[in-house]
This record gives sequence, structure tokens and C-alpha cells, in this order.
Amino acid sequence: MMPVFFRNRAILALTGSCPAVLVLALTMAQTPAQDPPKPAPPIKLNRLIKESSPYLIQHAKNPVDWFSWGDEAFAKARKENKIVFLSIGYSACHWCHVMERESFSDAGVAKILNDHFVCIKVDREERPDIDHVYMSALAAQGTPGGWPLSMFLDPSGKPIFGGTYWPREDRILGGKPVSGFKTILARVVKLWAEDRVGLEKQAESLAQATTRVLGGTVLGRSIKEPGLEMVDKALAALEEGFDPEFGGFGDADRQFKGPKFPSPGSLLLWIHAIPRKPGSDYATKLERTLDQMGRGGIHDMVGGGFHRYTTERTWTIPHFEKMLYDNAMLLEVYSRAAKLGRSTSHRRTATNIVSFLKREMTDPEGGFYSSLDADSLNPAGHEEEGSFYVWTDEELKIAIPDKDERRILVRLLGATPGDPNFEGKYHILRQPKTPLEWSKELKIPEKEVHAALQSVSARLLLKREKRARPFRDTKVLSGWNGLAIAGLATAGKQLELPVATEMAKQAAQFVLAKMRDSKGGLLHSWAAIPGEKPTARQSAFLEDYAYLIYGLLALHEATGEPGWLLESQKLADVMIERFEDGDLGGFFIAAPKENKLFAQAKDQYDGALPSGNSIAAICLVRLGKFPKGDKYSAAAKRTLQAFSGTLHSRPNSLPAMNIALFEAGK
Repeated sequence: MMPVFFRNRAILALTGSCPAVLVLALTMAQTPAQDPPKPAPPIKLNRLIKESSPYLIQHAKNPVDWFSWGDEAFAKARKENKIVFLSIGYSACHWCHVMERESFSDAGVAKILNDHFVCIKVDREERPDIDHVYMSALAAQGTPGGWPLSMFLDPSGKPIFGGTYWPREDRILGGKPVSGFKTILARVVKLWAEDRVGLEKQAESLAQATTRVLGGTVLGRSIKEPGLEMVDKALAALEEGFDPEFGGFGDADRQFKGPKFPSPGSLLLWIHAIPRKPGSDYATKLERTLDQMGRGGIHDMVGGGFHRYTTERTWTIPHFEKMLYDNAMLLEVYSRAAKLGRSTSHRRTATNIVSFLKREMTDPEGGFYSSLDADSLNPAGHEEEGSFYVWTDEELKIAIPDKDERRILVRLLGATPGDPNFEGKYHILRQPKTPLEWSKELKIPEKEVHAALQSVSARLLLKREKRARPFRDTKVLSGWNGLAIAGLATAGKQLELPVATEMAKQAAQFVLAKMRDSKGGLLHSWAAIPGEKPTARQSAFLEDYAYLIYGLLALHEATGEPGWLLESQKLADVMIERFEDGDLGGFFIAAPKENKLFAQAKDQYDGALPSGNSIAAICLVRLGKFPKGDKYSAAAKRTLQAFSGTLHSRPNSLPAMNIALFEAGK
């Protein structure tokens, strides 16, 4: 019979009323500090060395007998009657690296995994469909999501239960006992041996709940046809979550504590609302947010570009990974905001993003790489989060030996000696005041303040370039490149920046030439297996089509060249044919004919990345305004109707789709 705590969990998982720690946590005494992992004996590289994903290749030296996702792993699980352990992450993920070092590199943990489980490692960027389905299962279970995503599956692939990062050993966190990974594995082994039927019932229940969520049947459709009143509700919901002091969005009831993300989709909705809502204060709120982000530690003051998010409300302390998609969308935001003419700093922030993309993220053939790690080697030779970006007092003194110049650094970038703002010893550079405020205080022209910032930053960049660099994930994703094309094309047009337009063209030419299948469809990823030349692989997903169409339309607008419009129309035709739900409207993440997962998924939430359905809706509305665009307008209408329940019930969950409603003029 299923143990009581697990059987109850199966019920509670579907209601979301149980904290994640109860999945397998039992009462424990406090344990001593975790010992270092046991070094693994010399082993052969595992089969991940034959993969093209840089993230998977990072795990090729693990003693864990990893499989990539595919029939081979599940056939082995069925034949040997084993549970599947699925681990999903990405190369720039800090906690993914921590779990890899603590657990997957440990010989003792590897033995448990190899003896009792079939282990699958997935790059969420390479397989967003797998990540979305099992992250949705985690949510249906009632557990907050994140990466690494750790999920136990039955041999057919149905989710039994899961979590995110687990420490290797049992710990006390926040005064509460938390089961370590080894303890969880041991309990799963015992449960599978004693009550397999119970776990299979748990998997079936969770799979059904996940399927309902993924199919969009939970909220259903709104009786009313989606229109501008839904946009008003979305704008009102954004205002409720607006942080009046530091900008951005969070939970007012918690005083905006906790992580804060840039949310470019919401910012773009404001930008679209400003000319349509005269007399509103959206422009003021937008300005507050962009100013605070641009002066905060989330913005790399030395090398340009933005980190993924901050751990607190002031935008000061980031997780230091840099993602292509964040910088692509923020480039569009800052470029459009600069055109509104409210701040000269926005143009400089945008041009610095362009410089960052050109310097650090551009493949020699024109495409854009995916990300930069948060971690890198510190001067002592140890992996440390943010070590590439932070500064000690001594490092700043060496980098800027001139006392007068260093005084400029201290004032403009807040690096007061003896007053570090990170881990008690490092400076994360940020601007305490705007250049305009410094201009008034110092009684010098604002352009001289910008020139001083540029001079100091250039000196620091030269010094920083000599440090051990963070790992760069060099796979090229067609969808993320579409967002970069859109950001660069927008910057080229709005800021009259030819270099940005040219970068957008080169990336578009790269994707259209190198990332197509024999039938004219897209391929998802361009990367290299070790020892081989890069090549495109993996059928593309909805986001690849939607994001690339979005970029090509922006490039057409920026250049007036008809070829980009023609290519966007061809891709839209394929997108509708391969991905649209002919029964309920909207688009599936993966083409139904190619999907082998236990459920079909539609993305229904604009998070750090806008949903493929939201961007598809925007693109279809825009395509519908060109000659012979009726079929695209009809598809846009079907998509908006499919998500009308979400737009009505959770108005701030799809800000990008509300842009489509704005542009449809309903």
C-alpha cells in the first residue's frame, strides 16, 4: 500500500496546497555541514560527449550514465523496470552547476543513479517542449518551478513527482529540515520496490492534471470576444504590481521583496499604451523602471548588456548570467523609449547592448550565441558566481591608478573604498545618480558626464578582458536570433544606427540560409558535436517561427526591403500549417505530428520569454495589414479567442498578447 505521506501528496499535488518540501521530507535531526563530494575514479566519457549542446557536453565527464532524451533511454527503463530520473537545465544556470558539482560529479551519488535509475539530461534551450511539459507538471504538483528541474518519471515518461535543486546531503534551511538528493533517491528506490502500483497511479493522476493545464482547458474561453477592455484590465494589473520606488514589478504585499526580472513584454505594452492612452502616467512609470534598471547592478556598466535578473528589488545584486533573449528584447525596449525622447541615457544603454552583442555574442558567420555563464574562475582558481564582473578595492586601484580618475569612478559608479555591496568584499558597479543629476550638481554639461563614464568604463573593460571568462554557450537558436533581429532592427531604425541594422541583416541571412529543412521549414539549433563542424538540427518549435517572423517584420519596417516581408509570410504559412490547433485555436509548442510526449502543450504565459502564442498573435495581426492578409487576420482572431479565458481571468499574464489586441484595434 502506498505510504500515507506519499498518497496524501498525490491528492495535494493536484490542488497546489502543499509545500514542495513535503514531497519526500520526513522529520530529520540537524546534520553537520556537507562534506566535499567524493572524487570519482577515472572513467570514460559518457555518451553525452556525442551531443551538440554545450550544456550536455559539460556533463560528459560525470560518472552518471547519462542519456540524452530519446527512445533508447525509455526502452532501457521499460526493459529493466526502472524509474527515469530527468534533469533539465541550461549552461548559464548557476544552480545547475552547483548540483552538477555536488551530486552528478560524486561517485557515491552516481552509483545510486546508475544502479537504480535510467538518467536523462536535457538542455531546456535545446528542447523547450520537454522543459515546458515537465515544468507544467511541477506546477500541477504544487511546487514552484526553477532550474535545475529534477523530475522522476515512470518508464512511459509520465511524471511521478519532482523538484528543483536538491543539495547532496540532508540540510536545515531556514530552520526547516530539507531532504538531500541521496536521501530522496533512497526513498524513491524503496517506494518503487514496495509500491510500484501506487507510484504508477500517482504518475497517471499528475499526467492528467498536467494535460488539462497544458491544453488550456482550465480557464476555458471568455464569453466576450477579446478586445480593448481586456487590455485595460492588463494595464490595471500591471499598475497594481508596479514598484513606485525602484520601478519594475513585484508583490506589493511583500514590499517587493524577492527576485526582480526586467519583464520586457510588460514594458513594451506600456510603450504601446502611451500614445493610445493620453493623460496616463505610463510614461512616468516606464521612465522610472528603465532609469533604475539602467543605473542598477543588473546592467553591466563596463561591458554593456543586462544580466538575467536581480535577487532584490533595487536592481543591485544580479544573478550574473547573460541571456541573448533578455538583451534582444531590452534593446527593443530602450530603443523605443529613447525615441520617445525622455532620457538621453536610454540611447546610450541601447547602443551599449549593441556593442555587447557584437563583441561577445556574434558568431563569425553572423548568428548570435545563446548565453554567458554566471560563474567563472576567480583569481584563486575556484568557480565563483559573478567573479568576472565584480571588483575589489585593490582591483579598482590597479585598474585606475590615477587618483583623479578613481575619484570619478567612485562618484559615478558608486565604488566607495571600504564600502562593498556584494558578499562583504566586492563592488558591483552601479550609478547612484543619473548623468543629468550629476550634471546639475557638478555644474558641467551632461555630455561631459557621459564622456567620463565612457572613459572609465573603457579602462575597466580593458582590465576585465584579461580575467578568466565565463563559459559561452555557442549554440545558435533560430527563435532567439529572431528576437535579436527585432531588437537590432528596431535600434537601427529608431536610433539611426546602421551597424545595428547590418547586424540584424546578417543574422537573418544566417538563419534563413543555414537553419532550414528540405521543405522550407525551420530548424531549431545550430551547434557542433565535439570534433565536427556546426550544423543545424532539431525541428523548430513554435517560438522559433513566431520570434523569427517578428524579427523579419521589424527588419522589413527598418529597411523597406520587400524580401524580409516575403520570408515572414512564407514562415507564417508553415507555422499555421504545422502548429495551429484546428479545433480550439492557438498554437502548440511542438508540431503535433512530431510530438512524442505524454501531452500536447500550448504556452499560455509571458515570462522572461514571451509565449510563442503571444508573439504569433502580434505577427499575424501585423501580417494581416498587408495586401492579401485576410488569412493571417483570421488566424490572429482564432488565437486571441483561444486565450480569451486567460486574458480575462489573468490579465497581466499575457502582456505581449495584449499588444496584439492593441494593434488589432479592437
